[in-house]
Amino acid sequence: MITQKVLIKNISGLHLRPTGMLCNEAIKYKSSVKFRFGRTETNAKSVLSVLGACVKCGDEIEFICDGVDEQEAMAAMVNLVNSGLGE
Repeated sequence: MITQKVLIKNISGLHLRPTGMLCNEAIKYKSSVKFRFGRTETNAKSVLSVLGACVKCGDEIEFICDGVDEQEAMAAMVNLVNSGLGE
């Protein structure tokens, strides 16, 4: 299991379009891909769960990847968030 914190940079936070991008990337991996925001742990492969986390611009989340391809999954998720999730 590995973890890494990232800052949400896009102005609108994790609304529907960036959430879709995040989930589509997460489901490519066999590993469990989650993130922690506040006291809640969210499944990054579930659009409804990610939207329900109500992550805004400037919020810090901590990705948690666990499984056979956890390194690749973490790198992809962090790169996607750092690139602004398409915005």
